[in-house]
Amino acid sequence: MHGGPSGFNNAPVTKIFVISCALFTVLFGIKGRFFKLGLSYQDIFSKLSLWKLIASVFAFSSTTELMFGLYLLYYFRVFERQIGSNKYSVFILFSVMVSFFFEIMALAILKDPTVNLLASGPYGLIFASFVPFYFDIPVSTWFRIYGVRFSDKSFIYLAGLQLLLSSWKRSLLPGICGILAGSLYRLNLFRIRWAKFPEFITSFCSRLSWHSMGNPPTAPASNLAGNIPSYASRQVEASIF
Repeated sequence: MHGGPSGFNNAPVTKIFVISCALFTVLFGIKGRFFKLGLSYQDIFSKLSLWKLIASVFAFSSTTELMFGLYLLYYFRVFERQIGSNKYSVFILFSVMVSFFFEIMALAILKDPTVNLLASGPYGLIFASFVPFYFDIPVSTWFRIYGVRFSDKSFIYLAGLQLLLSSWKRSLLPGICGILAGSLYRLNLFRIRWAKFPEFITSFCSRLSWHSMGNPPTAPASNLAGNIPSYASRQVEASIF
């Protein structure tokens, strides 16, 4: 299992999203607003806070969450290479909006105005991506550590588990909402998997991505239209210690 070529080749939307998350997190960290991040019942139903709504999509509330979150977002660029930047943009929008809808429902049910119940950051997108990761990414290597059997996918799951439990209930709830959003996308709700943005939008994102890092455009990946990775699954056994 691998994410394909290193870097953000053929993944301009992922590049923009990763850079946005890093910039928003650093910005709020410099201003000392980490402790204010996260949505509560009051932020939605009593005193609508627009800056918190925007921050909840991009900014992580700690350095640890930022590291694991950006690592997972970077790895999941493989899906943009498989389905193309246009459909991946739809996947991002769908995951963020649907998971946010579930989060609002959870806040309405719990009705606790005293605490920030939801951790900040793109948990919806990250954990929605674990659904196609589970179904569509094959295991290429098996190995054992102290007699316990692992696959190369295990490290991605462990990184996701660390992020899911990083703030306990505050991160667990948006993580579950993200998995639900990814499941609905997988079930092709409202035929969402066939939806596309106008081509000029993705072209603009591609040009913006190239200029932001100074990388010239590269030839498209050979498997953009498929839903299953083109590389074959290898069954390799190794023993460590």
